[in-house]
Amino acid sequence: MDFPLEHCELCPRRCGVDRLHGRVGYCGSGALPRVFRWGPHFGEEPPISGTRGSGTLFFSHCTMRCVYCQNAKWSSGGAGEDIPVSELRARMRALAAEGCHNWNLVSPTPWLPQIAEAAGPLLAEGVRLPFVYNTSGYERVETLEAFAGLADVALADLRYAREATAAAGSGTPDYVGAARRAIRWFWDRLGPLELDGEGIARRGLIVRVLALPGRVDEAAESLTWLRNALGTGVAVSVMAQYNPVGRARTLPGWDRRLRAEEFEPLVDLVGDLGFETGWVQQCGEETAERMLGQDMAAGYGAVR
Repeated sequence: MDFPLEHCELCPRRCGVDRLHGRVGYCGSGALPRVFRWGPHFGEEPPISGTRGSGTLFFSHCTMRCVYCQNAKWSSGGAGEDIPVSELRARMRALAAEGCHNWNLVSPTPWLPQIAEAAGPLLAEGVRLPFVYNTSGYERVETLEAFAGLADVALADLRYAREATAAAGSGTPDYVGAARRAIRWFWDRLGPLELDGEGIARRGLIVRVLALPGRVDEAAESLTWLRNALGTGVAVSVMAQYNPVGRARTLPGWDRRLRAEEFEPLVDLVGDLGFETGWVQQCGEETAERMLGQDMAAGYGAVR
């Protein structure tokens, strides 16, 4: 299937706008790839960050509008640098030369055609790292199929279990169906996490489940769905880092941190469901502050 930027339908919104001639759709993406920050990243799950860092490209613009987005400066605000495909290729080459374990594409959906164009000559030369497809989960399976070569490892969110919550929290009333279809696709194509001799992910799926204040039962529903739909072999990363930034500060129900006592039953559930591989964040103020991305500077640099 072809995905021309003259009629963009990359994400589930399928805006159909002509991005090559100055128009932008819901996400705000244009013709040139826009990157906010790039460099080695040490804050991902251990098999992604490893010891030398994940070669991360933080792309600007996003197909969602999360009220609590810690990256709103570039995801919805559009901060970042427009670069030609040749420069994107140069940055990917530099990350490989620096010894990063992978190419970590953060929110790549609006930019998949440009990323594929940038990567092609590198792969032909033999410059090759595993691609980490780092996504909110809000994807079209048809798009994933067309750009399957950009996903060796999937780091996919499953944020909601109810469409009403997804609509209120992220402006995506069709999120649950879209994300579950995408996660099934990643699982069917990539399977369970495979590590090399250094413990670095080479292939497979990791699903991130974010616990939201007052909505931990939805995280429990998501974990139960994962166990029932994919089995206990899928790697899960249960996250407690929710922090009420941006618009969330003024919205009742979204304006507080997660409490340890509401998170603890979720920790027990992970064990009860029998997942074989996974990580569970500690729930606490220090963790929430340390994981914030809103103060991250633009340009090149390691993220720790």
